[in-house]
Amino acid sequence: MAVPGSLPQCVYLLAYDPDKGRIWFTTQLGAMLRAAALADLYGSGHLTDENGRAVVTGGHRPSDDPFLETVRAEIAAAKPRKWQHWVGRRQGAATKAVRQQLGDGGWARLQPYRILGMFPATRVTLRDPRVRKELLGRVGSALKKPIGRVEAADAVLVAIIAAGDLGLVLDRRTRRAHKRRIHELTELSGPIAPALKKSIEAANSGG
Repeated sequence: MAVPGSLPQCVYLLAYDPDKGRIWFTTQLGAMLRAAALADLYGSGHLTDENGRAVVTGGHRPSDDPFLETVRAEIAAAKPRKWQHWVGRRQGAATKAVRQQLGDGGWARLQPYRILGMFPATRVTLRDPRVRKELLGRVGSALKKPIGRVEAADAVLVAIIAAGDLGLVLDRRTRRAHKRRIHELTELSGPIAPALKKSIEAANSGG
């Protein structure tokens, strides 16, 4: 089954709780979406790592994905900064951008409404719940199949979900049972998942 082409859109769908009809209540969604965008750009060769810092690769054309291109352009316009810095930037804007992409792409239905009649919000409904189930299946397969047969995109997806502590997908028991494999997938996926973990820890500690 087809799933969205960008890693941030896949992460958003996994963070969506179909039973509650909303994003899972403890998720660090903005941080995870920013990390997913960085991982997408890193995997496509638009970004590289230089001494622990994100650097735009010369010679690469802009990304075809508007949200990814926004992130790439931010990095291109600044001096090299650590990955954690870029994870922490503009998280609210990331959530809105990816949500709108899912709506525009036909993956989700977006319904504006007001909380208590005053505060604007958007109700999100998945158009085809099977898409999310397909992504869950990919996460499960990445934890179980031989490491050499895991797709790079699935390795990154697991690494980000784990670093973001998305218990809706990887609960504590599953994380314990697959601790070694999650570490292996994180090692394969590049510098972004560890940066995501650090960013969330810093935010939670007030740093």
